[in-house]
Amino acid sequence: MRAIIPFLIICLSWPLWASEAEVTAAKSTDENTRSIAERGELLPGFMPLYWDAQAGRLYADIHGLTEPMIYYNGLSQGVGSNDLGLDRGRLADTYLVVFDRVGPKVFLTALNTHYVARSDNPAERRAVEEAFAQSIIWGFEVAESTDDTMLIDLTEFALSDATDLARQLLARGEGTYTIDESRSAIHKARTKSFPDNTEIDARLTYAGTSKGPILRTVAPDASAVTVHGHHSFVRLPDEGYEPLPFDPRAGYIDSGEDSLVYDYASPIDAPIKSAYARRHRLEKRDPSAAVSEAVEPIVYWVDSGAPEPVKTALIEGAQWWNQAFEAAGYKDAFQVKVLPDDVDPMDVRYNVIQWVHRSTRGWSYGSSVRDPRTQEIIKGHVTLGSLRVRQDYLIAEGLLAP
Repeated sequence: MRAIIPFLIICLSWPLWASEAEVTAAKSTDENTRSIAERGELLPGFMPLYWDAQAGRLYADIHGLTEPMIYYNGLSQGVGSNDLGLDRGRLADTYLVVFDRVGPKVFLTALNTHYVARSDNPAERRAVEEAFAQSIIWGFEVAESTDDTMLIDLTEFALSDATDLARQLLARGEGTYTIDESRSAIHKARTKSFPDNTEIDARLTYAGTSKGPILRTVAPDASAVTVHGHHSFVRLPDEGYEPLPFDPRAGYIDSGEDSLVYDYASPIDAPIKSAYARRHRLEKRDPSAAVSEAVEPIVYWVDSGAPEPVKTALIEGAQWWNQAFEAAGYKDAFQVKVLPDDVDPMDVRYNVIQWVHRSTRGWSYGSSVRDPRTQEIIKGHVTLGSLRVRQDYLIAEGLLAP
């Protein structure tokens, strides 16, 4: 009798266990049958994103994105060594790209902006386009498609070595490194989409055997170097910008190879090679006035991570540029403010003066994101090494010492 009672309990409870298992299976099946757009968190904007938190995957809706756009990448979190140059906020490559669907595939193609034919003749333009290579940066599979959406999985793309960091470590004798996907993931907190730009951030772990002296001084474990890679997709700026031919007398910054354009439609007696100056868009509110306010002033944002009194000095010093702008006929055209704490310095909407720490004293330098067609500066990005001001202070103290 005692043996029968447990048996009866098991038999009576079996339907309950079965129903619980069926419910769990049903929930799993229901989750799997839901579309990506239904189960993902929508980040609306220029390129709408869908974040699948359970799978850790990021999707982009490229439906309707048929026109070229600007794409650039960089590091939002660096290595920390001046000798390597892989700084926080470092900008890498900028391309004019387009998404192109071919059957189940979607190509991210970088258009060739260096070799062109500025001509009204389509055949003349096509002759140049077909003469020089383009670059398919990445190939995607269509993950989901409806009449209103076309989703691609951005995860592997975002976790790739877009900044070529592994090659740079090898070239500097630090060893052979590759990205370990098991220790890499989308960084959701810095992945956002806005009306004119989409920002994607990823935590990347480079695994390898350290052979050089540098990485072991800045990383807790030189066999696993974790940084953050950043990708930005940006809507092309409005028309109306007038490119300025580059003049070597304009200043220190030359045009650079990435700014050169070879125009095969130029007159036979004119050079085919030319370059545009790198500059911000600046227009007078009153074109007839000798001195006028700007339609839209140039605003640079100082990193809120800079300490006082350095931060105030940076703001005051940068504002001296207004003297030059006023001499050129612009009033209050160059403004300097403190970057809000909730703004990502990598966001293309903000020109940034970024405060960057390194293990040793190093350079301060300027870089920018530019429209490859015209060299219009879309985002200015100034890197200030924090140890440099300390070195300058010691130099000044030595000069002023009795």
